[in-house]
Amino acid sequence: MEYIKSKDIFLLVRDTLKIVYPRLMKHGSRVAYMVYTMLREEGKYEEFELADMVMVATLHDIGAYKTERERLNDILKYETKECMAHSIYGYLFFKYLSPVPELAKVIMYHHMDYEQLQKQNYEYKELAAYINIAEKMDHYSTALGDKFEVGMFQKYAGTKLSDDGLFLFYKCEDKYGMFEKIRSGEYLKELDDIIEYMIYNNEDKKKFLDMMMYCQGFFRSEMVVETATAVCVCEEIAKEMMLPLQKREILYYGTLVHDIGMLAIPRELIESPRKLEPKEVKRLRTHVEIASKILSSRMKKEVVDIVVAHHERCDGSGYPRKLKDSQMSTEQKILQVADVVVALLNPRSYRKSLPKEKVIAILDEKTERSRLKRQVVVVVVNSFDKIMSRVKEEAAQILKMYELLNKQYELISQKYNI
Repeated sequence: MEYIKSKDIFLLVRDTLKIVYPRLMKHGSRVAYMVYTMLREEGKYEEFELADMVMVATLHDIGAYKTERERLNDILKYETKECMAHSIYGYLFFKYLSPVPELAKVIMYHHMDYEQLQKQNYEYKELAAYINIAEKMDHYSTALGDKFEVGMFQKYAGTKLSDDGLFLFYKCEDKYGMFEKIRSGEYLKELDDIIEYMIYNNEDKKKFLDMMMYCQGFFRSEMVVETATAVCVCEEIAKEMMLPLQKREILYYGTLVHDIGMLAIPRELIESPRKLEPKEVKRLRTHVEIASKILSSRMKKEVVDIVVAHHERCDGSGYPRKLKDSQMSTEQKILQVADVVVALLNPRSYRKSLPKEKVIAILDEKTERSRLKRQVVVVVVNSFDKIMSRVKEEAAQILKMYELLNKQYELISQKYNI
């Protein structure tokens, strides 16, 4: 069964990043529209190929979430003067985590002067050149407003920018009025139309969701490990309880995105070392409704229902809807237990990670008070060591990926003298 469409998996990644820094993703969408218009006019690619290129163009600055967090309010500065760091990290992110690694170098090359780009033996170097042009057009038109002139970059034709690319851009602006469509918002419809042609199999979709999980690490690195831990715990519980494959699949998707709404909560609130005030608790709890809003138009209802219920409790004391045992599915109850386990196992600003004995004692206490489903807690207690062994393996894989990204980033940075 298809729990999320190919186009929605991309939109979910985009929307996740938009929560963290909306200005950068809006810029990405505008650049993607200009590049798409140029490529469509050129007529070299099929629609499904154009859809992948639109995806890469939209996410071309994904590395900035990692390398430029302190300078995101001055986009023009890091784009024009200090651009290689985020280009390299974005390239590595796409190479190792996305389902389209063949397009990763587009991200690394999208700031390269055209004179240098021409020397690269790379199939999609013209796409990188078009992104470079569209990005500069967007940044300067936004910064200069009415003073912006489309022809202001002509002096760089054939040197910093592609002369053929600039000619194509001017042609598209004259023919389609790209800037006017951007101002009116009409361009978004054209982007929606082309991404309908995205085609990804289930493995590609899962890779996208894994990539989205790592994207959460741009906001708070602990979120990656915590999400992966929750997935492991849920999978092991589901296997022990012999849940049908279809239900395990729904649980997997729900667990992977269950905390996406936390990206909209201020970091200082999440990491506060003190007891939160009532209004702060209320704000923190909105992450469930935020997740519901993001996911409801992207994923199947069965998946969203699991996400929305991960803070509910069997006695009706949870939130946001105060559901009771009989109103919830087994999958919802599994994630509730897994979420508590993850919270206890991982350190918080106000306490250290708790040992096995303490975790089990807290689970038993919550079960006695009918907050967590006894059947699920019994599985966790009886299989605790087995589950933790799997969690340890998964955490090691995540750390290995981070180390790989960082090592490769250092090596390539040395080459470019960053």
